Amino acid sequence: MVVGAVVSVQLGSAAATTLFDQVGPAGAVLYRLLFAALLLWAIWRPGLMEAGREGLVLVIAFGVALAGMNFSFYESLDRIDLGIAVTFEFVGPLLVGLLASRRPLDLVWVASAAAGVLLLTRPSGSASAAGIGFALLAGAFWAVYILLSARVGRVFPGGRGLALAMAVAAVLMIAPGTASAGGDLLDPAAAAVGAATAVLSSVIPYSLELEALRRIAVGTFGVLMSLEPAVAALIGLVALGQGLAGVDVFGIGLVVVASVGVLGAGAVRAPTEV
Repeated sequence: MVVGAVVSVQLGSAAATTLFDQVGPAGAVLYRLLFAALLLWAIWRPGLMEAGREGLVLVIAFGVALAGMNFSFYESLDRIDLGIAVTFEFVGPLLVGLLASRRPLDLVWVASAAAGVLLLTRPSGSASAAGIGFALLAGAFWAVYILLSARVGRVFPGGRGLALAMAVAAVLMIAPGTASAGGDLLDPAAAAVGAATAVLSSVIPYSLELEALRRIAVGTFGVLMSLEPAVAALIGLVALGQGLAGVDVFGIGLVVVASVGVLGAGAVRAPTEV
């Protein structure tokens, strides 16, 4: 489930980049979240207060994290290559793993991640400062998403909590999305790509991740998610023609190795409760 989610979300990200010239990153995010919310709501038909006040607060927080993560990431993707953007974004989950661990060996993984990031931000590199900043912000929201996702999966059955949170995220993006895209949001071709992006980037991966977190330890989940930067670089090359220099590939590899080392520490823990 997790590997399928990783591949799906990166394919969706590649598709979303084709919308940026017409509707902008914010418009692409609005498409993604709105279509995803409509599909998930039709599938799960959640009740707004079915988990009480605590559940309502939880889905609002989850929705804010989803909106912030997607908007920041697309703004980054508009400025830097997919593989590099995902690598910087992955710093968020990596830090979650580091903060949860007290092993001396983690200093090695910190050094590996730091070296990878420095290689990607070298003066001769192509990554813009704004693109890196948005990717790191997306990583912070991603860390919050991971922590909230397990809680949502325990409080709400199936994908009901995800459907509610996606609706919250879509509402939050209405103003920036329409301001960015204007009347182009009504273009049928752009809307069709937006709907495909929603399925690939949100409906499929988020649903798979929620189900996976009900069955496996958070650490195992983290190890599998460590594949994301490498998969993103590969899809960026194949689908978008975004070739990377050898030093960039090496930097991405260092971050992946650090992620596997840090997040793998939790792999032996018991799975999260349903």
